[in-house]
Amino acid sequence: MMKTTTMLALCAMIGATSFAAAQDKPKAPDRPQRQGMRLPPEILKKFDKDGDGKLSPEEAKAAREAHQKEMLEKYDADEDGKLSAEERKKMAEDRRAEMIKRYDKDGDGKLSEEERKALPRFRERPGRPERPEAKPEKKADDTVE
Repeated sequence: MMKTTTMLALCAMIGATSFAAAQDKPKAPDRPQRQGMRLPPEILKKFDKDGDGKLSPEEAKAAREAHQKEMLEKYDADEDGKLSAEERKKMAEDRRAEMIKRYDKDGDGKLSEEERKALPRFRERPGRPERPEAKPEKKADDTVE
């Protein structure tokens, strides 16, 4: 009788534990809707085939493939179908120069914190934490300015 009682108690505990584990998880708190980067109108016009104002996964894939092809044509100097470290470095340098040309309002050849805020990827978006302030520059004697 004792064995039966122990087995029933054990089964009841396992059943209760299983039942508790099977309960639905609590609903995650609502988060603000993530805002994607806005596409340049010329990209949207070229690749938005169904005219709904956004790119479907298939349209986005076509846009990515076209961009990759364009980058290969422009930077793949050895024409091996991929970008080497040197070729990627050249692409990054050109991109950096383009960004400075476009956003360097004071003409000093570098982007200040205010000028960086104008960059599309750094603009404040709903639900996105603010960027930390720039670190203070150190002088040669390790003092902070």
